[in-house]
Amino acid sequence: MKPYLTIILLTLIFFSCQPEYTPRVINKVEIETFKIENSSIRAIVGIDEETVYFAGSNGTLGNTKDAGKTWSIETISYQDSIQPHFRSMAKTKDGVFALSIANPALLYKINDAKKIVYTENHEKVFYDSMHFFENEKDGIAVGDPTENCPSIIITNDGGNSWTKIPCSELPKFEDGEAFFAASNTNIEILGNTVWIGSGGKKARILKSTDKGKSWEIYTTPVIQGNGPQGIYSIDFYDENTGIVIGGDYSKPEDNCRNKAITNDGGKTWTVIADNENPNYKSCVQFVPGGKGKEIVTVGKTGISYSNDGGTTWKELSKESFYSIQFVNNTTAWLSGNEKIARLKLM
Repeated sequence: MKPYLTIILLTLIFFSCQPEYTPRVINKVEIETFKIENSSIRAIVGIDEETVYFAGSNGTLGNTKDAGKTWSIETISYQDSIQPHFRSMAKTKDGVFALSIANPALLYKINDAKKIVYTENHEKVFYDSMHFFENEKDGIAVGDPTENCPSIIITNDGGNSWTKIPCSELPKFEDGEAFFAASNTNIEILGNTVWIGSGGKKARILKSTDKGKSWEIYTTPVIQGNGPQGIYSIDFYDENTGIVIGGDYSKPEDNCRNKAITNDGGKTWTVIADNENPNYKSCVQFVPGGKGKEIVTVGKTGISYSNDGGTTWKELSKESFYSIQFVNNTTAWLSGNEKIARLKLM
């Protein structure tokens, strides 16, 4: 037998002998909650089981590095009179970044000094989410339109300077199409690819495979048509397997067309568990190592879990949270109104 045929045969035998992945059956969660006074917290960066950073309303920034035994919390203001309302946050090895909503947009780099690295003044300015690529040099933040396109700013120097992409280089938005600053998760990044989910008049996916240099836009069947409807959160397990979730914030018990999956990298989407729970949710995450089958979603209506890629769901808790971020396959950090929590899948 020729050598290359032997290699192919051995490879096929190896993979055919691998056991099929069996998703876990999760019946409950353990939640340890920490009170954070006077701040609504939608942006978190979980590092490990001991460490999480957060940014919230009233200019609040904080972290714990010992699983909540002690906290470092501070409040910052702009020009002594404006307390930024943070809903976007990212961390690199060189600093923590926090981006405020509303006018003026204020993007801080927080390390030894609290330096403003980007500002934008416009009556319509409203930034929703921010993330860095793996190299930590390239980053992106997205906001509602100030013209007839989404507001997208990028950095190529580790966040020290940011530039807004002109509308001529972006897909056009319909009047009433925007984003939701619900959990800092309407952006997802894998490799050089970034996906962004919109809502309001349209619920669509913006996709760039070259870190924002060029863009495509795809339709979804997620509920859409007016202000509070659409995609609130997006996550991808790999370059093809993704999920979006949201619904209608004004009707949180409604579960019609509020969740959809893709198996082709975001080009086409299929509604899952239509008119079944979970209802409105503000954040969705694939569980690490779950082969795209294990998913957890949170919102003001509670916490739900799927172990079959979103076909069926189980409610794990009725406790309200805005955002979740896993640090391994059993532990995640949560954020909510005046609280941070640590979740354990049981």
